[in-house]
Amino acid sequence: MITKKQHTNHCWYVLYTSPRAEKQVKERITVLDIECFLPLHRTPRAWSDRVKMVDVPLFHSYVFVRCHESQLYSLLSVYGVSRIVYYNGKPAIIRQQEIDAIQDFLKQSANHTLLVGDEVEILAGAMKHISGKVRKIKKTYLVLYLEQLGATVSVNLQNVAPANRLK
Repeated sequence: MITKKQHTNHCWYVLYTSPRAEKQVKERITVLDIECFLPLHRTPRAWSDRVKMVDVPLFHSYVFVRCHESQLYSLLSVYGVSRIVYYNGKPAIIRQQEIDAIQDFLKQSANHTLLVGDEVEILAGAMKHISGKVRKIKKTYLVLYLEQLGATVSVNLQNVAPANRLK
């Protein structure tokens, strides 16, 4: 166990990973007893036959590690780590306040739910890619007003996402 005094020389650094390897890199670094932070957020992903909520990295191809600078270079041998992120010729150091701010943001966004009046996009089914305004919110479905069609429809909660998520 590392005491607070020993942490004084440990800083947060940023590693760049291979595409879509963030979760595996985090596991491999954690096994080495090095603190690793991978901010994840839940988002709906649509396949041809279903929509599923999945955890995806907030910052694609980046993980944060807390270690001594001398340990940092040994992490380049971890499978999936491409390089260390540099700033002004030295490994970029992330302040603890910035890590805390990311964690706070993730906590707040996890509690964010759809509200009546929000614009959402349908992700699956016959009305895929049509957007509408939320009229009612029930346990497992939403009642949407589709202005383009002048119609009100019920849609499963898992089949919708905020309309502005890609902007």
